[in-house]
Amino acid sequence: MTTLIQNGTVLNADSTTRADVLIDGETILAVAANIPAANHQVIDATNLLVMPGGIDVHTHLDMPFGGTVSADDYFTGTRAAAVGGTTTVIDFALQARGHTMREALEIWRAKAAGKACIDYSLHMAVTDLGPNNQNLAELDQMVAEGIPSFKLFMAYPSVLMIDDGLMFKVMERAAALDALCLIHAENGSVIDIVVSEFLARGETAPHFHALSRSPLAEAEATHRAIAIAEMAGASVYIVHLSNADALLALHHARQKGLRALAETCPQYLVLSLEDQMPGRSWDEAKYVFTPPLREKKNQAPLWQALASGELSVVSTDHCPFRFSDQKSLGKEDFSKIPNGGPGIENRLQILWHYGVNSGILTPQQFVALASAEPARIFGMPTKGAIAPGKDADILLWDPAADYTITAATQSMATDYNMFEGWQVRGNAKHVFSRGLQVVADAKFIGNPNHGRFLKRQANAGGFA
Repeated sequence: MTTLIQNGTVLNADSTTRADVLIDGETILAVAANIPAANHQVIDATNLLVMPGGIDVHTHLDMPFGGTVSADDYFTGTRAAAVGGTTTVIDFALQARGHTMREALEIWRAKAAGKACIDYSLHMAVTDLGPNNQNLAELDQMVAEGIPSFKLFMAYPSVLMIDDGLMFKVMERAAALDALCLIHAENGSVIDIVVSEFLARGETAPHFHALSRSPLAEAEATHRAIAIAEMAGASVYIVHLSNADALLALHHARQKGLRALAETCPQYLVLSLEDQMPGRSWDEAKYVFTPPLREKKNQAPLWQALASGELSVVSTDHCPFRFSDQKSLGKEDFSKIPNGGPGIENRLQILWHYGVNSGILTPQQFVALASAEPARIFGMPTKGAIAPGKDADILLWDPAADYTITAATQSMATDYNMFEGWQVRGNAKHVFSRGLQVVADAKFIGNPNHGRFLKRQANAGGFA
């Protein structure tokens, strides 16, 4: 069956064109002016922008953490992503210490089986290479199976954190495989000491979570990770970069021509320590995630880095926990509050309203940050553009739509929203995933059997 999207404005990262888009099955057949409507199902895109579906490269669905499991599974999480205009997510398979990467892959593929409403892929979080590094060869296996990116944690000692030696070994092997290393950059050893000192003083409220994780701890780890990657000859991607000090470390590395990339997230662009976590109430547990909220002064440098291209991607780090019965696990101790926040549904709304509507970003830059660059960096050549031969992952965006963000109407499986009550202009109206319409008039109409596992290409982060 063919579907014709008529009368819209096609928006790519490098162009804006008045054109129709013809979908044949799962792919885009043609992009041209005045395609005849005969024998096609027609979607009227008058006053709408026709752009590639969003790609969120940093999510945590059905993830065990902090004594519980993230609230969104693959069904509710990918449904919420679709409603927000995202048509591909990359989640994380977490290797448990003492276990293999193969086991982690099988666990996460089982979590997604029959539940993914849109296409998904995986990064492999590496925590253990086994005795005498015997599991190092598993990196080759993961790349062969379409998982060419490895997450390395410099935080959470005794759980996920690895030492510099193991990080170097993984980076060295990743370099040989053209794989990309994703880094959670915080000095976990120092942070753990600071956390213990806060708790010993009885400073247990959510506010102290943010104060215990210094921007300098992130900046130091960012610099160290990039330096180790340079020694190993590897490409490195800093996840959820949150502050100006860490951004400066990235800037210096890129000035030297190093193969370093980074993302940021909506929460660091529009939420702040002063406004959301001033230290007044337990309600602030809603904003306990890592890295934590930063002072407002960090927001402008992050926006500027998005506009200049120094930051390459806006993802969510979507790791949702319910406030009522999950965040409450840390009521008497901020270090026990499950660490993460919901955002997969609101990423594009926040980026458009506060980026494009404010004049900081062009519409083309929006597409680059939300879709085209994620596709390029993470080896997805069939995604990220409206062009013949590409997957028909298509977002029809209404730039004039006024929308109030609220937990009462969201698709995410949490009982709160980090942007509760915020009014934004610009929202997803219709969404297609590989040719199937999964959202119509901002309502989900898809099914949990549609999404496929996406094998990605090893391309070392898209560096030439």
